[in-house]
This record gives sequence, C-alpha cells and structure tokens, in this order.
Amino acid sequence: MITPIYAALLALLYVYLSARVIKLRMKYQVGIGDGQQTLLTRAIRVQGNFGEYVPFALLLVWMYETLSGGPIVVHVLGGALLVGRLLHAYGVSQKHEVLKYRQIGMVMTFVVIVVSAFLLLFKTII
Repeated sequence: MITPIYAALLALLYVYLSARVIKLRMKYQVGIGDGQQTLLTRAIRVQGNFGEYVPFALLLVWMYETLSGGPIVVHVLGGALLVGRLLHAYGVSQKHEVLKYRQIGMVMTFVVIVVSAFLLLFKTII
C-alpha cells in the first residue's frame, strides 16, 4: 500500500497548519473569527482549504490503488498532491500573497482529483 504514506505525510502537514492557526490565535488573542488579522485570516483559509480538498483527493487515489492501480501512478498522484498542498500553503500564508504558488498548488490538487477520477472510471467501466 502506497497511499497511506501520502496520507500520513499530509496528516502531519494538516497538524502543522492547525498548530499555526492556534499559535496565531494565541498571539492575537482571538478565540473566534480572525480578529481582522491578515496572517490569521490566511492561516485559517490555508487550513480550511486543505480540509476541503485533501480528504477527497486521497480517497480517490486510494480507490485507484485498491483497484490494482499502478504503483508509479499512485506515487505521482500522491507526490503531486503533497507538493501542491505545500505550494498552496506557502503562497496563501504570506502577508503579501505569492499568487503563482497558490495557483500552481490548486492546479496540482485539481489535476490529482481529475486524473484519479478518470482513472477510476476507466478501471471500473472498461
């Protein structure tokens, strides 16, 4: 099984992103919302965006793997998802957003989802 490796690495990244939100909440003394603190707003969105896309993407990759998907393809998909989320997190986390990292990160995430979906359709229909 390959997907659990990427699930574990992404889980660690999620914990880091969550800890960063907590640290900023403590720094700015904000319990709910963002207290109109730009860095906290960005950290909350990075964490939220991760939670919105990563579980579904991992599920698709895992389903492909369990249907005897090629190990190299699984590594490419898992690696692309991990790198994409790191780029997205970096781009959005900056006080002055680095848009190209955000965009590349999201494109990589969407590519993993779309390619995985088509691979699943191909494996199950044909």
